[in-house]
Amino acid sequence: MEEEVAAVVIDVGSGTCKAGFAGDDAPRSVMPTVVGHPRHDSPLAGRNRKQVYVGEEAQAKRNSLSLQCPIEHGIVTDWDSMEKLWHHVFYNELQVAPEEHPILMTEAPLNPKENREKMTEILFETFNFPALYAGIQSVLALYASGRTSGFVLETGNDATHFVPIHEGFALPHAILQLDLAGRDLTEYMSSLLIERGHMLTGVPREIIQDIKEKLGYVAFDFNQEIDTAHPDQSYELPDGRIITVGNERFQVPEALFWPALLGIDSVGIHEYTHNAIHRTDLDIHGDMFRNILLSGGNTMFTGLADRLQWELETLNSDTKVKVVAPPERKYSAWIGGSIMASLPAFQNLWISHQEYEESGPAIIHRKCF
Repeated sequence: MEEEVAAVVIDVGSGTCKAGFAGDDAPRSVMPTVVGHPRHDSPLAGRNRKQVYVGEEAQAKRNSLSLQCPIEHGIVTDWDSMEKLWHHVFYNELQVAPEEHPILMTEAPLNPKENREKMTEILFETFNFPALYAGIQSVLALYASGRTSGFVLETGNDATHFVPIHEGFALPHAILQLDLAGRDLTEYMSSLLIERGHMLTGVPREIIQDIKEKLGYVAFDFNQEIDTAHPDQSYELPDGRIITVGNERFQVPEALFWPALLGIDSVGIHEYTHNAIHRTDLDIHGDMFRNILLSGGNTMFTGLADRLQWELETLNSDTKVKVVAPPERKYSAWIGGSIMASLPAFQNLWISHQEYEESGPAIIHRKCF
C-alpha cells in the first residue's frame, strides 16, 4: 500500500508566513511575509539578475529593492506578490511538487468572498494542487488547544481579531476586529526610544521589534508600575552601540489596553473581548468567558494573560473568567491546521480538483465555512 502523502499546511500572516506538513508539531519554515523587486537604479537590476526576492533575503537587500507585503490587516491585497511568495514557499522552503500534495490554507476571519475565490483559483489553476481546504485561523488555534468551543483573541502583526467559536464554527455576527497590533507597538517603541534620545537612523524595524519582544511585558497595574523604580535594561544594536530601555518596556504593550497612547480613539482589547462575547447568545456567554484563548505572535508578552483576565473579571464581576495562553501560541493556527489535516475523519472534507472543475471557485463557500 502506498504511503499517504502529507498535506501541506500554510498560515500566511501580514508579518510572517508559517509553512510545513500536516502531522508535524511545528512549521518547517517561518519567514517574513515580504516580496521584493529590484529597483531600476539598484545594483541588483539587470538582465541576468533575480527578478524576485522573498522573505529574509528580501529584507537583507531592502536598500536595493522595492518591497511589498501582500497582506494587510489579514487580507490579501496584492495577488501578484502573494503568488510569488507561495511559489517560493512550495519550491524553495518546502521543496514540494504542489500537484502531489493536498493543501490546507489558513484564512483571516471575515475574509471577503472574492478573496476566498481568488485563492482557490490560483491554488488549483496555477499550482495544480489536487485538493484544498481553507480554515479560519482562530478556529484552528482553538483546535490546537483541544477545544471546539471558546473565544479566541488573536493578534499578530497588523490586526487583532476577537472571535467567538461554538462547536467548531466561528460566529460571524459576533466577530470584531481592531486594526492595532504588533507593528503599531513596534513603531511606538521606536518613537519612545527616539524621545529618550537614542539615534535610531538606519536601525531596521526588525531590531526595534526584537527589543520590544525581548524586553517588553504587560504591567498588571500600569500606574503602580510607573511609580515603582525599575533598573533600566540594556540592548546591544548590530553596530555595537548599547541603548537603555526603561518604562518603555511596559508602556508599549499597555497600548493594547489603552489605544489612546497611540492616538487611537478606541476601547482596549479587554472591552473588545467583552463586547464580542456579549454579541453571542446569552446561554453560551459562560462557556466563552471560561475558555478565552490567546493566539498569535503579539500575545507573547509576559503578563498579558493575567492582566486580560483581571480586566475581564472587573468588567464581569459575576462571571467566572479563564484566559489561557498556550506556550506555542505564536504558531497555534498553523498547529491546528496540522492536526486537522492529519485526522482520518477530515479526509472527506477536502475540495478535490474535480469538484473545483465542476463547480468553479465558489465551491469554497460550500465546503469551507
